Amino acid sequence: MDLILYALAPIFIIIFYIYLKDKYEKEPKGLLLVSFLLGAIVSIIITTLLYKVFDIIVPLTNSLSVLQQFVQAFFVVGFTEELSKYLIVLLFAQRRKEFNEPFDGIVYAVMVSMGFAATENIFYVLENGVPTAILRAFTAVPAHATFGILMGYFMGKAKFSNNRIVLNLTGLALAILFHGAYDFFLFIDFIPGIWIGAFVSLFIGIFLSRKAIKRHQTASRFKDLENTDSSS
Repeated sequence: MDLILYALAPIFIIIFYIYLKDKYEKEPKGLLLVSFLLGAIVSIIITTLLYKVFDIIVPLTNSLSVLQQFVQAFFVVGFTEELSKYLIVLLFAQRRKEFNEPFDGIVYAVMVSMGFAATENIFYVLENGVPTAILRAFTAVPAHATFGILMGYFMGKAKFSNNRIVLNLTGLALAILFHGAYDFFLFIDFIPGIWIGAFVSLFIGIFLSRKAIKRHQTASRFKDLENTDSSS
């Protein structure tokens, strides 16, 4: 039980952080919970099935070649995991009437991402213990959050744009790019010092995520309504 708490603690810290950042019109807690559970269960199932498909289409050997690890990072892991999250946001959250401002794209994408990260983190921590929980709390978990924020930023814009398909796919592509880059530098750890690239990509992702949050906060259509209410 203690290990599960260690695994889930950073997940819920990030969820609480994003919930607070949704300043002007918070999403229903029930929908947030459903999104989280869909990420924790359905997204994992979709990812597992896609992994099996890739094993057939692009069978990888145990070779340590950079090319093999590039394919593994961007196409097998990055693509499958982010696509599974994207489909849930696209087919469930984005269609809800409660998804009524661009910031909601960030909220729902992070909830789905944190659901996925929760299941993944529990498995890793139960297998490897507290040191892994601490390490992942500052690496893999916030990385999943940044992938979700970057995807959700564009999916939030897409809901209210005539270029919905392009913007949705831009969000997916950006999440895959950062996920793939983060994993790639970790996968090729046989090259001395290359793992630093993973942290560089994570820091860039965090920087862009903060800007994305601020932009959607500033553009919120509920911002003026709150200001009007507080002044009346």
